[in-house]
Amino acid sequence: MDRDAISTTVTELPDSRVRVLAEVPPEELRRSIERAARALGRNLRVAGFRKGKVPPPVIIQRLGRETVVERAVQDGLKRWWRVALDGAGIASVGQPTLDVVTQPTDDAPLTFSIEIGVRPAAELGPYKGLEVGRRDPEIEPGAVDAELEALRVRVARPQSVSRPARSGDLLVIDFNGLIDGEPFDGGRGRDQMVELGSGMLIAGFEEQLEGSSTGELRNVIIEFPNVEAPKDHRAEEVAGSVATFEVRVKDVLAKRLPDLDDALAQEAGCDTLEELREEIAAGLLAQDEERVAAEFGETVLDAVVAGATVDLPEALVGARAQENWEATLRTLDFEGVSKDVYLQIAGTTEDEALTELRPQAALDLRREAVVAAIAAAEGITVSDDDLRAHDARVQAEAEAAGEEVAPVPQSRVTRSEQVLRERVLELLAREATGISIEDAKATGKPWPQEHAPELPELPEPDEPPQSDMASA
Repeated sequence: MDRDAISTTVTELPDSRVRVLAEVPPEELRRSIERAARALGRNLRVAGFRKGKVPPPVIIQRLGRETVVERAVQDGLKRWWRVALDGAGIASVGQPTLDVVTQPTDDAPLTFSIEIGVRPAAELGPYKGLEVGRRDPEIEPGAVDAELEALRVRVARPQSVSRPARSGDLLVIDFNGLIDGEPFDGGRGRDQMVELGSGMLIAGFEEQLEGSSTGELRNVIIEFPNVEAPKDHRAEEVAGSVATFEVRVKDVLAKRLPDLDDALAQEAGCDTLEELREEIAAGLLAQDEERVAAEFGETVLDAVVAGATVDLPEALVGARAQENWEATLRTLDFEGVSKDVYLQIAGTTEDEALTELRPQAALDLRREAVVAAIAAAEGITVSDDDLRAHDARVQAEAEAAGEEVAPVPQSRVTRSEQVLRERVLELLAREATGISIEDAKATGKPWPQEHAPELPELPEPDEPPQSDMASA
């Protein structure tokens, strides 16, 4: 949905909150009603129509317009409030309180209100001409040798061996898995290549094959975790079950590492081993130069934050901590770990986890407020062309790293914030003076401390922060 399709009126409230009055046009509301009708009628049986193919008007007539419209509004609000805030350019914090102001009628818009926390304002102190410690780029001792060894491993050629298998070896196996004596989907394979110690297979499988030999038949016992809401229907079928795999080891192969000589260098595109060493060293130094530049910019930013005044309501800190906690839970869920399992492993409670997140949440909000204030003071803005260039660069970097290219985020505000932050950091680094770490320590000036600035101490919250609309 186009972010400009919803019109908005913004009213500032105390304590870094806003109220947004949003109007959904009739055509968008009609589309939402049709989607809701199809969803509600998915299992509805009507004479003359196939299951799942009943037209929306028939479903509305059968179920009643009020029922369908209620579902349409509930589903639509989950999208519309985000679109409305993005269109209004609001950097929100936490979950919103939503309220339908005008009930939808034929050919009339729907009006609803959003009340939500927003990024706090900052009163800037000095942000130019600061003296900040900056270390010299360096190559860690042994780093070149480590890269050469990694190269040898990457180009190693597997070779059959007669000894028992150990970590790092490759095994060619056939396997057949049974649960309660019955085969299951995905439990059978032939001529599969497995690297022991790679962690590519379910936990415990590779370990039980260590010490096996060519021609050996082994039973591998695996207890599948009882994952809540598994991502794959096959995982749901085996969750919580114990499987016995009959595994036949057809071959054990060890990686034969090439000699560390000119031939290896030539395989890597250099003429001599010495030239390869120099190329690796130059690459490592360039990587550390990038890290030094990033460290320096972040350290200057934290120095500016320390000299700025930011009014930070406790409720806003709690809302950001809640956001960060929910992001953690989504990551855990993607990895197949439930919240209860995580809390048990971490030896903590959800309330304690939220409390621990509050200092970092407060620091992040202060940083964001300062970045926004500097951008405003310097007239730094982000155009659509800037966003397209940013998105293209992010995707190119992901492709170069061999990572899956994520889809472009829907929120223009989020992407604009990323570009603004980059530009503000560039400005701060350009306007600051780098001094040696020793001089910074001696004169009490800021200096990079392993990327971990001191977090502000905060009072304990009266009660755990709760989102107003956790399901939105």
